[in-house]
Amino acid sequence: MAKKRESFAIGEVSVKAGTQQSVKLPAARLYNDTPMELHVEVFHGTKAGPTLLVCAAIHGDELNGIEICRRLLSKINAKSLVGTLLVVPIINVFGFIQQSRYLPDRRDLNRCFPGSSKGALASRLAHLVSHQLVDRATHIIDLHTGAIHRDNLPQIRCDTDDEVMFGMANAFGAPVIMTSKNVSGSMRGYANSKGIPCILYEAGEALRFSEMSIKSGLNGVMNVMRHLEMVKGRIRIKGNSVNASRSYWVRSEADGLINIKLKLGERVNKGNILAYIVNPHGGESIALRAPTDGIIIGNSNIPVTNEGEALFHIAQFEGDEIEIVNDSLDDFMAEYA
Repeated sequence: MAKKRESFAIGEVSVKAGTQQSVKLPAARLYNDTPMELHVEVFHGTKAGPTLLVCAAIHGDELNGIEICRRLLSKINAKSLVGTLLVVPIINVFGFIQQSRYLPDRRDLNRCFPGSSKGALASRLAHLVSHQLVDRATHIIDLHTGAIHRDNLPQIRCDTDDEVMFGMANAFGAPVIMTSKNVSGSMRGYANSKGIPCILYEAGEALRFSEMSIKSGLNGVMNVMRHLEMVKGRIRIKGNSVNASRSYWVRSEADGLINIKLKLGERVNKGNILAYIVNPHGGESIALRAPTDGIIIGNSNIPVTNEGEALFHIAQFEGDEIEIVNDSLDDFMAEYA
């Protein structure tokens, strides 16, 4: 008779093999002594395998990932799962309550890892996440959106020189993969320093739901789980993911209002007009042109600007790869938009 798999211990809870359990990790207290907790949904499979951490809202106003996590919960059966799945819909519980990217002390939690048990609030929360969640994982998917008033085309960011992360990124199935080295103090940087592969999904805008971002993100997480052989089934991808060679922001050349002419996900050729900048009191408009060929993978959604403000994020590709990503985007949009 096969030996039964050991329970998964987290916090003060032991989750038996083949079961699902909600675990609350004490994080801190509000000024009025109300306890704040991290909610972790643990699926502990009957067979040994990877431990995948899927987490969202490390920036409290990034909501798409929370909905991806919520929908993911109904798709997993611990009895048929290989390995262990940890789902944390809201990492920055303080920012989420305040609809803010930051913690109450205005610190960016994603610049505070690995943190310290004796530090300030951000440092203590980062320490809890590091040691209770990140250190327990073998693989991580970190779900993000653009900042407030900034929209991102669904994309994966990771160190593409790492074969494991690049394999996860391709399996995810986002149209664009961005080469991104570790940022000091980030959760991804801490995980990678411990030898734990972590990919970052960027899609949509802060404080807004995007059904395209949510549906493609949920499918991507399930694809990675199939890639890791945690669940059965074929990887479902619409179009091929293409690794961008570089990216840059096109900045405003004047102060004023913006009349945008090209949208997120559109292909641009060198010299194409991206937008017109106009003075609200009249006068000549200024054409903002694309410096190179590429794909718009991010943009500002607020129609006012100051000179020098970043307006369009454009990804560049080697050789004929721009044709491949352009075709892939057509398939992707037809499926999810």
